[in-house]
Amino acid sequence: MRQVVIDELTPMERDNIDSYLKRSLKQGPMIGLYWMQLPDDLLSPTQLDHKEHGPFHLAVEVTNTAVKFELLVRSQVNLHCSCIAHASPVQRQYILDFIDKMVEEEFISS
Repeated sequence: MRQVVIDELTPMERDNIDSYLKRSLKQGPMIGLYWMQLPDDLLSPTQLDHKEHGPFHLAVEVTNTAVKFELLVRSQVNLHCSCIAHASPVQRQYILDFIDKMVEEEFISS
């Protein structure tokens, strides 16, 4: 799985990240899982053609010592379709910008 991982978090850093994600993203079906929804202007042509499969999002998981940002764009309603794909360069940049902002605002030093 392609992902961006921030590991070796202290308990305080993990709690700060979890709080930030609770304020910024939609919570998933399990504790520590969040959905980062992609804005429509960042969707690929295939994803735009398959709007009925949206919203499109990426999974973010918080563990005891890490936060993991998957780089797989998922559909909310369909598991097997060409609109599900690895993040494009512009989508990856969106994720990296989100991570940079989160790390800066939450004073993460790991």
